[in-house]
Amino acid sequence: MINKERLENLTQEVWKGAIKLRGKFKAKDYPSVILPMIMIRRIECVLEEKREKFKAEILAKNPKIDNDTLQKRIKIREQSEPFFNKSNWTLKGILDEGASQIETNFRDYINSYSSNIDDIIDKFNYRYWVTEMSKARRLSGIIQLAAEEDFGPKRLSNIEMGYVYENLLQLFSQDDAKDTGEHFTPREIIRIMVDLMDISFDPESENKAISIFDPACGTGGMLSIAKEHILDKAKTKEGLANAEELVLLNGQELLSQNYALCKADMILKGEAHINITHGNSLIPDIESVEDDGDQHAGAEFDYMISNPPFGVDWSEYKKDVERLASSRYAWGMPPSNDGALLFLLTMIEKMKSKEKGGSKIAILFNGSPLSNGDATQGESEIRRHILQKDLLDTIVMLPDQMFYNTGIYTYVWLLNNDKPESKKDQVCIINAREKYEKEPKSFGNKRHRITDEHRKWINAQFENPETSDETKVFHTTDFAFHKVEVVFWQEDEKGEQMWITEPFDVQLNNGNAKKRLDLYGDMTFYITINDSVKLEICFDGSKAFETLVAEKLKKEIPEFKEKTINEIKKWFKEQNKTAEFRHRHYIVDNEYIPFDRSKDDKEAYINDFLAKEIDYEIIRWEEYDQLGYEILPNKYFYKYQEPTPSDELINAFWQLEEDAEKLLNEIRDL
Repeated sequence: MINKERLENLTQEVWKGAIKLRGKFKAKDYPSVILPMIMIRRIECVLEEKREKFKAEILAKNPKIDNDTLQKRIKIREQSEPFFNKSNWTLKGILDEGASQIETNFRDYINSYSSNIDDIIDKFNYRYWVTEMSKARRLSGIIQLAAEEDFGPKRLSNIEMGYVYENLLQLFSQDDAKDTGEHFTPREIIRIMVDLMDISFDPESENKAISIFDPACGTGGMLSIAKEHILDKAKTKEGLANAEELVLLNGQELLSQNYALCKADMILKGEAHINITHGNSLIPDIESVEDDGDQHAGAEFDYMISNPPFGVDWSEYKKDVERLASSRYAWGMPPSNDGALLFLLTMIEKMKSKEKGGSKIAILFNGSPLSNGDATQGESEIRRHILQKDLLDTIVMLPDQMFYNTGIYTYVWLLNNDKPESKKDQVCIINAREKYEKEPKSFGNKRHRITDEHRKWINAQFENPETSDETKVFHTTDFAFHKVEVVFWQEDEKGEQMWITEPFDVQLNNGNAKKRLDLYGDMTFYITINDSVKLEICFDGSKAFETLVAEKLKKEIPEFKEKTINEIKKWFKEQNKTAEFRHRHYIVDNEYIPFDRSKDDKEAYINDFLAKEIDYEIIRWEEYDQLGYEILPNKYFYKYQEPTPSDELINAFWQLEEDAEKLLNEIRDL
């Protein structure tokens, strides 16, 4: 169990150091200044432990070795490790050396790291920030912040470090009056997602490698927990070694800071097979695109897990995304202010075919991808393809107040392109909204937690889905609807069909008159030309509108008697004119009709539905080209609650008034 109080205390200690930056740095720069130093100290903690181990081994063989030789041999041993530092510096040693040489010695220290750590420091752009800290005379203070704190993996796991990062980012963003938009995923939610994927891997007997991928891997928490889940199955040292060898972790992260933290933690844990890349997973990685794009394009993975940013705005790189409009995103593209479904399409593209064993995806969303977008629009089209291809297996509705930075409700989607026969064409929705207990101590907005018992309950519903009060099983077409544009004739309070006269608010010409005719049928125009000539035109489409006007002018205005129809038309176009038109009061509306797979005659079904829903004469209707698809979990689990009786409300009101009067009397008596 994570000790949140200990993590909060640690965060507050770091935050006290950050406060000293005020006046020298903007709050938005705090993460760039402080988080890399914590990461460097975390790496140093691992190296210090290794150095102590090397020292003990060398002394055991040669107790009389002199200190200089001992230190040289330790350094030689260290440089055979996956990461190392060639210098003799430590953060504490740099501080002890004296203030005048701190910047020089610190640069020597970070420049002496192995290339894999140097890449991480570069991603933080930390050499630039060292210059800025030195100018502001804050470098020694930031080093002091981390120099003697134990940030090592033995004390703080990847998940615990994630909580510290999230806590700090929240404090930084509050100080900058902004929200980061990023939400660190709690361990218990990741475990639910991993449980649902049901990773098929026995460490004791497996001889085939499996791959796990996260296109928005952040600091690597999801990948770490997924692998931890597999390692927990190992019963022997051989099983552990087998899992370490055969489980391949892959991820990509856009934010340089998160990428660096993720890569550092993976290296620190000694991950042998990782492929963590930096770039934007949603765009192609090609020369004509300036930014680094999807470094895993063309790859396929066995399991994919992700919590992409909620409501990510992709308008800044919209043109680059649209390069994939006919391939990866051919099913549809969501609005540019919410790219969550783009991440899902990116993962779907990387699924292995059934013939190769298939793939599973667990992804965490807010409520937007469930129902945003109307029929034929991007989001609905994406859902349509997912459901028509029978990819969606399960949705789990999670409790609110599960995240540090937000209290919103979230949903786990599980996709599987190789469903068992018992789940073909079915989607299970599990309502776990009430499956939580209160946190003993709130952690930001995180006031709820999901226990192991709650996880077991969710998993039981998933493994044996049956319709109940808390679990619903749907056919994939149950989420579909017909969107129908209906034109009907409005009636007045007496039940008589209405006609109305209104301004003709577009240009008065053949084309626009024909459009109104197609909608309303025959109509009458009242036209005023140059504020003097007034015409009444009955238009039924038997002749072109402008021809009717010209004929009317020729007949009624003497000066046009000798003019040709074409000459009059030309004159009419050049004049100032206004018009009103009288027509049937038709209402154009959209009706949303649930799809019913038992109905063979779609036209008869829609006609029957409209006849029941609309009391007026239906002139015509037209269905949109595609079925719409939406998923409405709140509707499916809605339980009607009787309103409070009016007598009780009145009594409560009088009681409040009585209490208020009593309080006022007490105040007067003071």
